Amino acid sequence: ATVLGNEVMMGVHKNPGEVLARATELAQKAVVIDDSLAQAHVTLGFISIMHKRDFDKGIAEAERAVALEPNSADIVAMLAIFLTWGGHPEEAIPIFKKAMRLSPIPQPRWLFNMANAYRMMGQYEEAISICKRIIQKQPDQLYAHIHLAAAYMDAGREEEARAEAAEILRIDPKFSLENFAKATPRKDPAELARMVELLRKAGLK
Repeated sequence: ATVLGNEVMMGVHKNPGEVLARATELAQKAVVIDDSLAQAHVTLGFISIMHKRDFDKGIAEAERAVALEPNSADIVAMLAIFLTWGGHPEEAIPIFKKAMRLSPIPQPRWLFNMANAYRMMGQYEEAISICKRIIQKQPDQLYAHIHLAAAYMDAGREEEARAEAAEILRIDPKFSLENFAKATPRKDPAELARMVELLRKAGLK
């Protein structure tokens, strides 16, 4: 179910609604089979957000997962990610930090979502620093460049934002803001629209 949801985010499927419905069915079955499986709850939360845009359900499922496996860095980080998507960056930051204490090698998706949380809070330099750290290790990490471009624009550093837009197109010449918006879950449409506009001002289409 998680794989199907991730593939929808990446635009792999032509009929994402059908794929997400199937993923929802699989995730629900997993929880019914064993309600104590933390990963099953995280997966159900992820699919709830991706399919139904039910962020409250997604966060609740992630909280249940953390209660079951409080020392799993990935599960803790997913709660932080869902909170960011749901418009609660202030709550997400300390949970991201907890995940990083549990795992000395954080995954890039934790970091660029954490950077986005900082940007949403107006802490642009923190966001920029995190994205740069990712890119230093993984120069072609697309989402790190995307969040860095948005953070640069928010910080008034337009020239650097445009350089990041060029990097995004180097990595993905077919990148489009329309597809990005469709694949990016945010509870607040205004927050997503704002990010898209920042990327547009950076030179993306």
